[in-house]
Amino acid sequence: MRKEEPMEAIKQLQKIVDDHDNIVFFGGAGVSTESGIPDFRSVDGLYNQKYDYPPETILSHTFFMKNPEEFYRFYHDKMLALTARPNAAHRKLAELEEAGKLKAVVTQNIDGLHQAAGSRKVLELHGSVHRNYCMKCHAFYDAGYVAEAEGVPHCRECGGMIKPDVVLYEEGLDQKTIQEAISVISHAQVLIVGGTSLVVYPAAGLIQYFSGDKIVLINKGATGMDKSADLLIQEPIGQVLEQIAVR
Repeated sequence: MRKEEPMEAIKQLQKIVDDHDNIVFFGGAGVSTESGIPDFRSVDGLYNQKYDYPPETILSHTFFMKNPEEFYRFYHDKMLALTARPNAAHRKLAELEEAGKLKAVVTQNIDGLHQAAGSRKVLELHGSVHRNYCMKCHAFYDAGYVAEAEGVPHCRECGGMIKPDVVLYEEGLDQKTIQEAISVISHAQVLIVGGTSLVVYPAAGLIQYFSGDKIVLINKGATGMDKSADLLIQEPIGQVLEQIAVR
C-alpha cells in the first residue's frame, strides 16, 4: 500500500469512519508519546537510554524477583507517568466510542490514559500501572501508593512485596483479555492500528484475526504490515485523529 498525501489520507480516513459503525482500535506506545510518555524503540525511547542493565532485563520477571530495588528504581523513573494527560488521540477515540462508532480499544499501553480520556471498553493487553497487588495477601494498591513508596513498596497489611499488575518479560498475557481482544477484532468492520511498530508478540499477532472491510495503519515509522493496510498514514496519530469529525 503506498502512503497517501496527508490531506488525501485524512479524507479517506474520514470516509471510512463515516461509512462504518463497528470500528476497533489497536494501539501501542506511540499513542502516548504525544502525552510526554516515551516509547520503547524510537531514537529517544527507553531502549536507547543507558542504565546499569538493559530495559528488557530490568522489565523481566526474573529480574523483578531477584533485584526488586533496581526494578523499582527504573519503574519509578520511567514507567510511572502519573502526571501525563490524555492527548488528541485518546480524546478522539473516546468521542468515537461515545458516538457508537468505536466498539473497543485494544492497547499495549499500561498508562491508563484511554480511560482517563473517557473510553470505557479498553482491553489492556499488558496490564496497568494503576493496579498493584501484594504478592502475599493480594491486597490492592493504587499507583499513588507505589509512587510515594521509597524503594520497594510493601503491603500495609502483611508486609509482602507489592507487584504492579503489568506483564513483564517471561510472563504470559491474561487469557481472558486475549480472548476478548480476539473477539472484538474478528468481528470488527474496520481495524485502526496506531502508534505501534507491531514487533511485540504475542500482542501484535492479534491483528491476524481481523477479516473485516478496511485496515488503517497510522504510525510515524514503517512497520512490517504497511503493505497489507488499505490506508497507510505515516504521521503522529494525535495529529491525524484530531482532524476526524465525529458525526
